[in-house]
Amino acid sequence: MRTDRPAGVLFDVDGTLVDTTYLHTVSWWEALRQSDQPVPMATVHRSIGMGSDKLLDHLLGPERDRDADAKLRDAHDTLYAEYWERLTPLPGAADLLRACAERGLRVVLATSASEQEVGALRHALNADDVIDTVTSSADAKQSKPAPDILVAALEQSGLAAERVVFVGDSVWDVAAAGKLDIPCVGLTCGGTSRGELAGAGAVAVYDDPAALLATLDDSPVTRPR
Repeated sequence: MRTDRPAGVLFDVDGTLVDTTYLHTVSWWEALRQSDQPVPMATVHRSIGMGSDKLLDHLLGPERDRDADAKLRDAHDTLYAEYWERLTPLPGAADLLRACAERGLRVVLATSASEQEVGALRHALNADDVIDTVTSSADAKQSKPAPDILVAALEQSGLAAERVVFVGDSVWDVAAAGKLDIPCVGLTCGGTSRGELAGAGAVAVYDDPAALLATLDDSPVTRPR
C-alpha cells in the first residue's frame, strides 16, 4: 500500500555492485588451506554472502574448535586486502545507483563488510554523491542470512520495510530480505544461478547492474508497493 513515507532501494555491495565474490572465495580458500583445513573452492563460493562466523560454521561445522576462528578471519582479511586497490565495479553499478536517486529513491548500501573494506568498496564505486546511507559489520549483531544488517539500514536511512526493495547476489541475501518481507531482486553476477536465486524467493533476477538498469522502470525497484 502506498504511503507518504519515502521509498528507497537497499543494495548489497560485494558481488552485487563490486566484483568481489571470487576474491573473497580465493581468500577464504587460501586461509583455510594455510590452516590445514582445506575446503573445495566451489564449496567456499556457495558460502560467500554469509558473515565469517556463519560461513565457518557452514564450511567446518558448528562443533569445530572455534579458538582458530580469529586466526582464519585475520588470514582472510589480510589476503583480501591485497586486492583493495584493484577492486572493480560490476557493469553499470554506479549508473544504476544514480538512476535510482534520479527517480527519487533513497540509495542505501546495506553491507556487512568491515569499515575498512567499506572504504575500498565506496572508492571502487565512485558514487558517493548519490548514496544516502552506508552500513558496516559494526551495525549488525548477526550476519546474513539473519536480517540484522537490513534492519540497521532501514533504521539509519529512515525507511520502512514496506517501502523498499533489496538488491543482492546470493541466496543469503534473499533469505535475509524474506525475514522482513522485503522483496529481493537477484543478480547473477556474484556467481549464483538464476534458478537458485529464483528458487530462494527472488522476485526478479537479472544478469548484473547494467541489465537491471536497462529495464529499471519496469522492474520491482521502481514499482510502488
